Amino acid sequence: MKSDTNYAIGISVQTRFLPEQSDLDAARFVFAYTVTMTNIGDVEAQLISRHWLILDSENKVQEVRGLGVIGQQPHLAPGQRFEYTSGCVLATPVGTMKGSYFWKAADGVDFEAPIAPFVLAMPRTLH
Repeated sequence: MKSDTNYAIGISVQTRFLPEQSDLDAARFVFAYTVTMTNIGDVEAQLISRHWLILDSENKVQEVRGLGVIGQQPHLAPGQRFEYTSGCVLATPVGTMKGSYFWKAADGVDFEAPIAPFVLAMPRTLH
């Protein structure tokens, strides 16, 4: 895998707690996350796969791997953006996610775009 400024994807994530889908008594805490990815490199690229590590506050890890996101493998020209919303279920009211997206550039180069850790938290659970 190659990584330099020709091959770069900017990633931002917004999260929200979904109380209507959660069941606190059953330790089911549901979160949505919206990812915006922007090709900030110089070469068109296609998202091939994803890898997530989801950690709850009891240090239980869920690992998720798969092709694309929400059934899609978008192509992004330089400057183009793609946004999607997905979700996850935790057994605790607080957790974190981090991971990577794997891309193939139009010139055949494979590269990775890391997803920095972000927090999933039910409102009023963090100070």
